[in-house]
Amino acid sequence: MVQLNKASSGALGTGQRIYALLRAQIADGTLPAGAPVPSTRALAADLGVSRTTVTSAYEQLAAEGFLVISAGRVARVATPPMPLAPPGPARAARASPSLSGYGRRVADLPMPVFAPAKSGSIDFLYGAVSARDFPSLIWKRAYQTELRHQPDSLYYVAPEGDASLRRALQAYLGRARGLVCDSEQIVVVNGTQQALDLCARVLLDAGNAFAFEDPGYLIARHCFEASGGVPLPVPVDEHGLDTRRLPADGRARLAYVTPSHQFPLGGVLPVGRRLELLDWAQRHDAWIIEDDYDGEFRYGQRPIDALQSIDSNGRVIYIGTFSKALSPHLRLGYMILPHDLVPVFRQAKRLSDRHCAVIDQRVLASLIEGGVYERHVRRVRREYERRRAALLDAIAHLLPRSAQVTGTAAGLHITLWLPFLDSNDEAALMAAARDLGVGVYPVSPLYAAPKVAAQTRPAGLILGYASVPVDEIRKGIRILAGVIGHLTR
Repeated sequence: MVQLNKASSGALGTGQRIYALLRAQIADGTLPAGAPVPSTRALAADLGVSRTTVTSAYEQLAAEGFLVISAGRVARVATPPMPLAPPGPARAARASPSLSGYGRRVADLPMPVFAPAKSGSIDFLYGAVSARDFPSLIWKRAYQTELRHQPDSLYYVAPEGDASLRRALQAYLGRARGLVCDSEQIVVVNGTQQALDLCARVLLDAGNAFAFEDPGYLIARHCFEASGGVPLPVPVDEHGLDTRRLPADGRARLAYVTPSHQFPLGGVLPVGRRLELLDWAQRHDAWIIEDDYDGEFRYGQRPIDALQSIDSNGRVIYIGTFSKALSPHLRLGYMILPHDLVPVFRQAKRLSDRHCAVIDQRVLASLIEGGVYERHVRRVRREYERRRAALLDAIAHLLPRSAQVTGTAAGLHITLWLPFLDSNDEAALMAAARDLGVGVYPVSPLYAAPKVAAQTRPAGLILGYASVPVDEIRKGIRILAGVIGHLTR
């Protein structure tokens, strides 16, 4: 007999509560297999609820296999009942879950070594932009316009992206970045991360080697390693990738580079090295992945043209993003592929997630076609230049004179070197600043061999400034100066 009575009816109140109580009694054996349950009419009268409410709960239990109900017959517990885990402690996890080779490699990758600073802090987080700079009103209007123009029937679009955005990108990138392509070469992706993942899975087999900048973008390296790639670190200097140090034995299937603003040190790869890199790729039948993550932001002069613009042999895969100019929350980026790679990347994109959010693509296309996006980029470039100037001024006036700054010509972050501190002091410096409400981030984790690199260089911090108001920049550097003073006593 179901143990439900008037005393509990106030607590029940809904069909969901009735459903939960009956299911619990089936689980603990109070209602054994084959046992009858009260009629919907009787239970409704007993609980003081409508018969419809009880009927709904019974039908849900029957649909899930707990009850057997039929017209004119008493409802009974299913035989055998659906097995349920008894209440109590959760079962212990397997000591070693069965994973694919890819899964094992992912599981072995180190987790991020730091997290963003607490809310309310002055956070020099690189890669972050200010929500205040997002063109909310313009985006809202364009979004509403697009919603009014939605077709009667909704279906999936092509995996390579909506045609309107690819056409708009082709024209814009030719003007802004000197890129030479047609719209068929463009694949719209969910941010740089998906582009890197597609490159890793399409171009690398387990055991293939890849060249990458050292120090460099950690997540890119992890993407290629997760696919089984073998890393070949190539040192960088103040100009970016040292092309003389590229592997000469043909082992590398691809090279990952950030030539417009080397991440994290900020060098801009000169044309001579660009030509050497392209020649290396041609000689060794290798691909070059050009990550132009913040190439639209160069100060004092026109943004330098992309490496892809001088690639005459179809070796460069160009990756761009809207995360810096608009917001990383949009998760919209794009790839420009050599013609030979277009079919396989389209297919890989289709298998990955079918396509990116369609309305967002069309809204962005309308903003690019109308010139709104370019005006927005010019506006935020001026604002970011103002914040950069405030950061450099604060460093010059508040930190010790021997402090050095690199990577100031472009992008949304700088690298601060502190020769009077050892690289092993980075963790203590970061922790002490965080305790005082300032988020700063060490360079060391971005080296292929952090412990080895730490023996030959001073402490270094990556300071992003795009998301920090000018008045807070000076305050944050003043606090950082106090932390440095305490550590150097």
